[in-house]
Amino acid sequence: LGLSLVCESGGITQNRMFTYYILVMSVFQPRSTQAVRQVALNVPETKVTTLDNGLRVASEDSGLSTCTVGLWIDAGSRYENERNNGTAHFLEHMAFKGTRKRSQLDLELEIENMGAHLNAYTSREQTVYYAKAFSKDLPRAVEILADIIQNSTLGEAEIERERGVILREMQEVETNLQEVVFDYLHATAYLETPLGRTILGPTENIKTINRGDLVEYITTHYKGPQIVLAAAGGKAAETQEISITERIRVRDDKMPLAHIAIAVEAVGWSHPDTIPLMVANTLIGNWDRSLGGGMNLSSKLAQMACQGNLCHSFQSFNTCYTDTGLWGLYMVCEPGTVSDMMRFTQLEWMSLCTSVTESEVNRAKNLLKTNMLLHLDGSTPICEDIGRQMLCYSRRIPLHELEARIDAIDATTIKDVCMKYIYNKAPAIAAVGPIEQLPDYNGIRGGMHWFRP
Repeated sequence: LGLSLVCESGGITQNRMFTYYILVMSVFQPRSTQAVRQVALNVPETKVTTLDNGLRVASEDSGLSTCTVGLWIDAGSRYENERNNGTAHFLEHMAFKGTRKRSQLDLELEIENMGAHLNAYTSREQTVYYAKAFSKDLPRAVEILADIIQNSTLGEAEIERERGVILREMQEVETNLQEVVFDYLHATAYLETPLGRTILGPTENIKTINRGDLVEYITTHYKGPQIVLAAAGGKAAETQEISITERIRVRDDKMPLAHIAIAVEAVGWSHPDTIPLMVANTLIGNWDRSLGGGMNLSSKLAQMACQGNLCHSFQSFNTCYTDTGLWGLYMVCEPGTVSDMMRFTQLEWMSLCTSVTESEVNRAKNLLKTNMLLHLDGSTPICEDIGRQMLCYSRRIPLHELEARIDAIDATTIKDVCMKYIYNKAPAIAAVGPIEQLPDYNGIRGGMHWFRP
């Protein structure tokens, strides 16, 4: 569903609603619905073919001279166990290290001579291998991708080399506090379930994963019905129980800023409440002090954060998985403003449940539709949208259908849905840094139902 759903990278799920877009929409809002409708009518058809082995081919031909093609696989860290956690990500690192047909050098030279790019990423529920190339080279790019996932040699020397690379990557991730906080948030929200584990896996696993583990993971998960070949651009191809627990707090008073995430359990990709929660997420919005403009934004939380100097930045998020999700806010605050920022955040959440207005909802709906269109700019995001939606819904939702589903939402819908998932619910909380002033859990829990108009 584009921008306001989940984007995962290195274990972090983020919503990317940029303040720039909010500023643009505050000026041009009345024209946005008409623009969405005009664009939707001109979107090329997504053609879908299912092969005999169950693999689906989904493509969109927009007549461009370049294309993006990739394999979206229904396999990620969620499908690992405690012993092999980290295998899916390890496989991603091994993808371009040589096949039975091509050595690593041969592969790199072939891609470079084509003027193409190869890339891959792993999330909690999906693994993706994709190529960007000239449209005339699409068949060759598909053949290379097929060779990579079917014939990788997984040599012992390459495994040992990538083991060291991944261990260094883990050290780098530990310095990215946003990634650390979101990993902690998943750990506390999905305690003792696969979604609670990190994508990279624990250090002890990385040190012991071997070729047999990699081959077993491929044999188990890289099967036709679990794979979508998605393409966008020119010359398109034709042929468990979840429990929200309390919190993880890592106090370090030497750090200058507190990094905090608070979330409630939401819903999966295909649940009918997903779209209203996307609109509610847009109503809360995002803000960064370095971009300015907080007092002039439609987000009330941004106005309060700017006026009261409550935080350096905040970012609402709506992370969806197959059967569950996390809806919440990530904030970066100075120690003395943590308590006030948490209180105003929960006040805004409660206002979604009780007093949001039709004009506010309409503005958020227009912004959401515009953001989704801005996100689908180029063959790579379109290809990613096709691949992800085919895995999540077994079809690609047309833009005009998505627009109609967004338009059907009103203030009553938002209140009802937010009452269902936010009001009086027990949130999951993860916090790192100087968090002495973070209210205790009972105080935060109380803020999930207290509201003064």
